[in-house]
Amino acid sequence: MKQFWTMVAAAVLVISCGEKKEEKNDGGFEMNRTKKEAPAAKASEGVPVDLSNNGVGPIKELTFPDEIDAELAAQGEAKYSTICVACHQAEQRMIGPALKGVYERRSPAWVMNMILNPDRMLKEDPIAQALLKEYNNAIMLNQNLTEEEARAVAEYLRTL
Repeated sequence: MKQFWTMVAAAVLVISCGEKKEEKNDGGFEMNRTKKEAPAAKASEGVPVDLSNNGVGPIKELTFPDEIDAELAAQGEAKYSTICVACHQAEQRMIGPALKGVYERRSPAWVMNMILNPDRMLKEDPIAQALLKEYNNAIMLNQNLTEEEARAVAEYLRTL
């Protein structure tokens, strides 16, 4: 009897280790866990790169100095780490876009207005609306930052 069960176990092992046959999908649910990432510096498909758009809000124009203000960037990093990382990573898309290289795609004023005024930006700015559509209508919540706090976050984004 023991020999019989040994043979059955061996047969099951041979069958289970055999060639994998491709199954035909009859329209049911299929899940693919392959991770595909677009490079962070490239614009999202369908969302144009536009450095001339300053957005809608209190910031009409903003030009960064050549050198990064390390102290301001550190303040911005602290704020970013507490409120932004839930939706944004530096190099990976999440609920919102990856933020590394954001100033290659958006003007500093646009970024500041999006931080300060996401509600109005999502209603009136065509780029914000395109991003909203691309990110499955996941709205950016207004964090009620002051201009100084938003400027610190904007400075930190320069370091990514």
